Amino acid sequence: MVGPSCTHVMPSGRLCRATPLRDEPFCFWHSPETAEEAADARRLGGLHRRKKKTVGAAFGFRGLRTVEDNQALLETAAIETLALENSVGRNRALAGYASIGAKLIEVGDLEDRLAVLEAATRAAGPAVEADERDDEP
Repeated sequence: MVGPSCTHVMPSGRLCRATPLRDEPFCFWHSPETAEEAADARRLGGLHRRKKKTVGAAFGFRGLRTVEDNQALLETAAIETLALENSVGRNRALAGYASIGAKLIEVGDLEDRLAVLEAATRAAGPAVEADERDDEP
């Protein structure tokens, strides 16, 4: 079942299709009554995106998509934590970083070993597959 949708017509001629506000024909973004709030939300969204880019560039943060990206973030956090005054909390955080770092090293090693095995399998090619079939009963 499809519910009501916003009746705002986009510049392309299509309807907005967002869920409208209660007892109104428009959604939050297109209602004249929430125009000021929507403008503030858009402005804050833009500030957040700019802040994300600025802070990311300052710390060399590229995301969390690879083991290397995660290691780089962990190193940055560890360095910033080392700069704090010595405390039990700081030392716990550093121990946590060391534990996570060990796991990341293990994952990186496993990725490297898997890549070597895949390369060896590709290099051996059909001969390995034929030998495997000969071993089957």
